[in-house]
Amino acid sequence: QVQLVESGGGLVRPGGSLRLSCAASAASGRAFSTYAMGWFRQAPGKEREFVAASTWSGVSTYYADSVKGRFTISRDNAENTVYLQMNSLKPEDTAVYFCAAGGGFEYRSGSYSFIDPYWGQGAQVTVSS
Repeated sequence: QVQLVESGGGLVRPGGSLRLSCAASAASGRAFSTYAMGWFRQAPGKEREFVAASTWSGVSTYYADSVKGRFTISRDNAENTVYLQMNSLKPEDTAVYFCAAGGGFEYRSGSYSFIDPYWGQGAQVTVSS
């Protein structure tokens, strides 16, 4: 069992930046550093979609085409935290952003899916002038 708590959401103007944080705690005692971590988002009336993922070491990262070059996922295994730095935000980035933790992820049908993920409660990001 892993508990994930997101923070850092809010309202930002187009072209602005936000950094989301996700703090993890593992009740089972399994180390945070053994989990793959990622971010997904869900806009009103749409399905949840993949945004970014990091392997357990943080060496390898993966992004949706829509955010590539603007968003950066990183992790601090000593602090049990994963981050999503979002730059050059657009109105279409408006969504609830969810943190995910899992044993791994796989590429399928043009996107990444986590295997048996744990989810956070979500953080609202609104990009509007």
